[in-house]
Amino acid sequence: MSTAQLRAFLHAASGHDTQQKLLALLRETAQPVAVVTSFMTGPPGSSARSKRVFHGATLSSFTSIAMDPHPLVTFALRLPSRMATALESAEPDAPSHMVVNLLCAEQAALAVKFSRPDLYPEPFKSAPYTLTEEGLPVLEGSLGALSCKLVSSPLPLHDLQYLRQYGKSTGTASCKGRSLEDGVTSELFIAQVVRVEDLPMSEGQQDAPRTLPLLYHRRGYTSCQGLHSYTKSSQNPT
Repeated sequence: MSTAQLRAFLHAASGHDTQQKLLALLRETAQPVAVVTSFMTGPPGSSARSKRVFHGATLSSFTSIAMDPHPLVTFALRLPSRMATALESAEPDAPSHMVVNLLCAEQAALAVKFSRPDLYPEPFKSAPYTLTEEGLPVLEGSLGALSCKLVSSPLPLHDLQYLRQYGKSTGTASCKGRSLEDGVTSELFIAQVVRVEDLPMSEGQQDAPRTLPLLYHRRGYTSCQGLHSYTKSSQNPT
């Protein structure tokens, strides 16, 4: 093995070690669980575009990144992804492109349905929903729902050179494509929140305590009830 090959090997091994340590750390933190819903449309002019078939996917990463001057959220999708294809073919002038449904503690089964298309190829058949002004699905019982519009094309997270040039470029930088030989390919989507949807309340829900969020922690779904109880007891020691 040459010196250059040895350095490349050590660099790759160091990067893998960092990834594993980061994954282990993040598993100890709780992440909100969301399902993004959109239209599964075909290319412009195709018959599939007029059918307006719904599509949904459970997000492994979702966060709010800004409030001012525009409310922005972001999430990543691992490729290949039917949701990524659906969003990339969305009509640019549409008032909104998707709904981000923030799930409540009782919706763990729903998160599984939208994360396993191999087991649940048609999750909307058993997932009650209403429609937004644009006709996009809002999952009933969710903690909240955000109608969102993409602000740009997705960013290729595997192409660090492209990302480094992105902020400096005047449009000359180009994505090298989706293929990646030795790793996972993902894309980052940034969207503006155009509306917080008013969710219908079921009978008796007006007087019920505020719903708790669904969280992903240590490779499983949970909520913050235990943490909430601990916080209250720690403030009132016996």
